[in-house]
Amino acid sequence: MSIRFKDNLYEVLRAVMPITLVVTILQVVLISLPLVDFLRFLVGAFMVMLGLTLFLQGVKLGFLPMGETIGSRLPQEAPLVVILLVAFTLGFVVTVAEPDVRVLAYQVDLVSQGEIPRNILILAVALGVAVFVSMAILRIILGIPIAYLLAAGYTAVLILSFFTPVHFVPISFDAGGVTTGPVTVPFILALGIGTASVLGGRSSISDGFGLVGLASIGPILAVMVLGVIYQ
Repeated sequence: MSIRFKDNLYEVLRAVMPITLVVTILQVVLISLPLVDFLRFLVGAFMVMLGLTLFLQGVKLGFLPMGETIGSRLPQEAPLVVILLVAFTLGFVVTVAEPDVRVLAYQVDLVSQGEIPRNILILAVALGVAVFVSMAILRIILGIPIAYLLAAGYTAVLILSFFTPVHFVPISFDAGGVTTGPVTVPFILALGIGTASVLGGRSSISDGFGLVGLASIGPILAVMVLGVIYQ
């Protein structure tokens, strides 16, 4: 466990230290923020590095194994309806827990001055992810080529964009992006790989991946529909 923790720490340091160094150079050479603000940044950077290291440790110890276990056991012990219901539920709850989704909802609520409530936006995004995670699991079970679903999904996005209020369109695409965050991605990927691994004639590489790409379409459509409703 100690070696794995060190590996996670090294990975986080490689990701966060360049940002910290760039901001430090800008502070010294160009922007010269008050010392208190810069010290807050350094403390925040340290807390981010520590938090991300612990987060990655938790993902590798718990989220990934549990997701793969659920994905591999469900097709063997539950009917199709139950599998899809579990996939829907998991897609919903991990999206509600996603920090990136909450940041987006807070910013939209702030900028729109409450016109688009954060809880409504979080609910719409979570429902969109849940529906498309279920569709992605169904695709793996039935062996449907992912290209068909991607083409149909983005065709629906294109058509719906003509009927959605202008200010909802960029929000919808940002909503699709924030769902690919540190909580949602590990669990959904593990769920898909686990499901594909126990189905005969399925490849964990070609069938197990693609869930995140499909899941990101759901929030785009959901927020666009929300915009049509608000209009």
